[in-house]
Amino acid sequence: MTLKRMLVGRASLKPLVSCRYGHIISVHRETKGNNANIAFEFDKENLERAKSILAKYPPQYKKAAVMPLLDLGQRQLGYTSISVMNYVAKFLDIPPMRVYEVASFYTMYHRKPVGKYHVQVCTTTPCQLCNSDSVMQTIVDHLGIKPGQTTPDGLFSLEEVECLGACVNAPMMQINDDYFEDLDSGEKVVKILDDLKAGKHPKVGTTKRGTCEPFSGPRVLKSQPLDVKTVTRDDL
Repeated sequence: MTLKRMLVGRASLKPLVSCRYGHIISVHRETKGNNANIAFEFDKENLERAKSILAKYPPQYKKAAVMPLLDLGQRQLGYTSISVMNYVAKFLDIPPMRVYEVASFYTMYHRKPVGKYHVQVCTTTPCQLCNSDSVMQTIVDHLGIKPGQTTPDGLFSLEEVECLGACVNAPMMQINDDYFEDLDSGEKVVKILDDLKAGKHPKVGTTKRGTCEPFSGPRVLKSQPLDVKTVTRDDL
C-alpha cells in the first residue's frame, strides 16, 4: 500500500469521539454566561456541608476534598462553571489549575448547563448487544433532541456515555442520580420520561426483576436463596 493510499484511508475515518460526547469539553473557554467574573459561593446550607466534608481530611491533605466539593457546587448551580471551579480552588487554597484538571477528567462534572433531568444512555458493548441503540432512538424521537442537546424548556438534556456499571441489567440509562434498567421496550422509556415531565417519581432500578438476579429467579447449589426483601432496605 502506497503512502498516498494510507493517508487517504486515514483521512476518511470519522472523528467518533468529538460527536459522541456532546456535554464533555476538555478546555475552559470563558463565555458571556460562564466566566470568572460571575460570582459564585456556597449557600448557607452547602457551606455547612462543605465544612463537614473538609473536616474528614487532615489539614495537609484538604485538597483531597476537591471532588466532593465540585459535586456540591454542581448540585447548587446545576453545572460546574468556571466560577464554581475557582471558588472550590480558593476554598481549598490550591491553584485553580488543580481543580480544572479534575473537572475536565471526570465526565460526571458538567462543564456547560444541562437540563433539569440529564439523561445518559449507555451504549457500550453489553448494552449495545441488548439494543441500547433503540433506547437512544426512542429518547431522540420522543424529546426531539439529539445527544449533546437540551430541550427548549430546559427540562431534559441527552448524552451518550460509556459503561455505567450496570451491564447485567442492560440496556439501561441514568437520569441524574438514578439508574433505570432492563429497558427492553420503547414504552418503558417513554413512560419514565413522561412521569418525570409530569412531576412524578418513576420506579428506579430494574423494571422486571429483583436487583440483578436471573430472570428465572435466584439459584444456589445447596440451600434456598435469600429473599431479596429480607436483605435490602425498602427505602432505597
